[in-house]
Amino acid sequence: MDIPKSALVRWSQALSGLARTGMSFTESLYEMERFEEILHIAAEIKAFADEVTDPASHYPQQQVELWREVIVRGIPGYVTPKSAVGAIVGNASGEILLIQRSDSGVWLYPTGWADVGYSPAEVVKKEVLEETGIEVEPVRLLSVVDGMQRGFTTVAMYSMIFYCRTISGELKAHPLECRDVGWFARDNLPSPLAARDKWVEMAFMAIDGIVEPTYFDPPRTPFWNG
Repeated sequence: MDIPKSALVRWSQALSGLARTGMSFTESLYEMERFEEILHIAAEIKAFADEVTDPASHYPQQQVELWREVIVRGIPGYVTPKSAVGAIVGNASGEILLIQRSDSGVWLYPTGWADVGYSPAEVVKKEVLEETGIEVEPVRLLSVVDGMQRGFTTVAMYSMIFYCRTISGELKAHPLECRDVGWFARDNLPSPLAARDKWVEMAFMAIDGIVEPTYFDPPRTPFWNG
């Protein structure tokens, strides 16, 4: 049976997270050795996921050392998913606000990592203004999903997507983060568009004023059933 790369990445991240969290809290040398062993197993799994097949490769050990560097003691060392926010922004013409990412060239709604010291809704306002020049008002939370489980990231991440109403501003792409920015009608979306099957329908339902319950990933049975 072929194991999907996404499953290997998820197992590696989960095992390394458990091991690093354990190493942050334990006072037992015996437990520390066991967590260290789990960390090496996680690194071996990641090597397979990254298709590093050379037996002489130092990749697993290098990965272990990278994980060790970010271990801190106590609650700050508890490994949790990163948080990101995204904004579905509509205008009076029923168009959606999209950015063309500078790193990949793909088009997507404004999105970014959550910053310490800001609420998710505040991060949304800040990200949209910084990336597009448009000031918005967050209206409601559309979805909360696990990026790794959904297959659009190899980093443990929760993504929160808000529907936002336009307040003011003029289009101005961020000089570092965006190649371009614009308003687009449903029948004139730009290409390449990232994962359109995962969010476009939800986005235009919100823009059209259709209110749906907040979407979240349903629990799997069992939890580790990919």
